[in-house]
Amino acid sequence: MKKSIILYTLFFTTSFLFAQNKDTWISFWDKDTTHIGFKDKSGKVKIEPKFMGLTSANKFDDIIVVSEEVNESWKSYYLTKSGKITGRDSLYVFDNGPDCENEGFIRFKDYKTDKMGLFNGEGKIVIPAEYSDLTRVRNGMIIALKGAVKIMDPGGDGHFYWSGGKEYLLDTSNKILIENFGYNDEINFYSLQKSKEPSKDEIRDNFPAIDGQYYSFINFDKEFKSWLKNNIITDLSKDNLLRFSYNKITYWKEPNGWISESKATFINKNYKLIKAKLAELNTKNCDYNVFSESLNQFIYEGKEFEEYFNNCNQSKDWKYPVKNIVISNKNEKQDHFEFLRTENGYQLISVSVGKDNLK
Repeated sequence: MKKSIILYTLFFTTSFLFAQNKDTWISFWDKDTTHIGFKDKSGKVKIEPKFMGLTSANKFDDIIVVSEEVNESWKSYYLTKSGKITGRDSLYVFDNGPDCENEGFIRFKDYKTDKMGLFNGEGKIVIPAEYSDLTRVRNGMIIALKGAVKIMDPGGDGHFYWSGGKEYLLDTSNKILIENFGYNDEINFYSLQKSKEPSKDEIRDNFPAIDGQYYSFINFDKEFKSWLKNNIITDLSKDNLLRFSYNKITYWKEPNGWISESKATFINKNYKLIKAKLAELNTKNCDYNVFSESLNQFIYEGKEFEEYFNNCNQSKDWKYPVKNIVISNKNEKQDHFEFLRTENGYQLISVSVGKDNLK
C-alpha cells in the first residue's frame, strides 16, 4: 500500500486548579459510580467527581462537554483544561450524544439561528455559527455546508436531511480551501497532496483549490479494492493471509457468538474454508459488495484498540475505516470478511460465514 504524504500538520473558581498542558486526563468514577471526575496520568485528581449526564468523554485533552446537577437542575457546557466554561446554551448534540473534540477542536450550535460553528481548545470561536452543518476537524480541515434547508423526515422520528446549499472545504481559521467540495465518507484527509497538476494516481480524488493548486486525497474505497486485488486475491496462501491479518481475529461461531483468538490459531484451523470463500472473488459470477463500516467499540476493547477510537470511545472511521466484503450465496446466506485499515495497511480482523461453521 502506498504511503500517504501528509502536508497538513497540524477562570473559573479556585476549585479548579488546572494547568494548561498536553497531559491527557483520564475519567474516573466516585465510590457510588454516579459522578465522573478526571485524573492526570500520574493519578493526581484534576477535577473531583461532579459530572453526569452528557459527560461522555473518557479522556480530556483540550475541551469537552460536561453536565452537572446544580440546584436540582442540569447545567451542560463546554469545559477547557484551564477551567474556562463556554457554550452553555450551544451544545451540538447528534444521535443523542454530544460532540467529542478532535484535534483540539469541537463543534457547537447556535439554537437561535440553527447554525453551527467551531470552538478551539481554549473555548474561543474559530469558526462562527454560520453554517448549516460541519464535519469534525480532520487533518486541520472541515467540510462545511452553508445555506441548506432542513427537511424533516415525515415519519415523525426527529430525523432530517439537508436540501440545497453549498459545500466547502475549510481550514480551522474559517479559510475556504476548496469550493463545491461534495461530502464524501471515502476521502482520507490525512493523505493530502498538493500539486500544480492533478494527481494521476488511480486511488486518489483531485479537487481544484482556491490557491490555484490541486488537492488530492486517497479514496478509501478505491484504495481498498486496489489493495484487495493486488495483495489478497492474487495470493491466497496461508503465509500471505497471516501477513495481512490482525494479531487477533474475531469470528462468529454458533452457539457461542463472537470469539477472538490469535491469527495463527484461527487461520491454521480454518485456512481451507477461508481460502475457498475468498477464491470466489476471482470468479465472474461472484455476487459481492464492499461496505465501509466502523470498528465496533463493544467488541474491540482494551489498550490494543485504543488508537482506533476517540476520547468518547467512538470509532475513528474517518481515519481507520473497516471494509466489509459481503459475499452473497445462492442459499441466501452471506459471508463477511472485515478488514481494518491500520497504520500497517489493511488487515483481516473479523470473519463470519453463513453456511459453514468456523472451527
